[in-house]
Amino acid sequence: MEKKQAVALEYNKGKQEGAPRIVAVGEGFVAEKIIEKAREHGVPLVENRDIVEKLVRFPLGAEVPPELYHAVARVLAFIFRLDQEERARKNS
Repeated sequence: MEKKQAVALEYNKGKQEGAPRIVAVGEGFVAEKIIEKAREHGVPLVENRDIVEKLVRFPLGAEVPPELYHAVARVLAFIFRLDQEERARKNS
């Protein structure tokens, strides 16, 4: 059985220069806590094991490496699209 892994990224669209940064990383119990805290704070969760397996190797505060820009950008685009749809529903 695989241990659960989690990575939290920070990216402030339009307010941040550079790539998203790793703000939390963990396996097992720590991964569960990262997921729990994200849910508590309304942070969107996206499951992508391939990206997580690569990002767990980097230290906290590190920027997403260039070889993962495209994959992470796709995840962020998905999250931004969900956010826009939610805002549109609230405003209608």
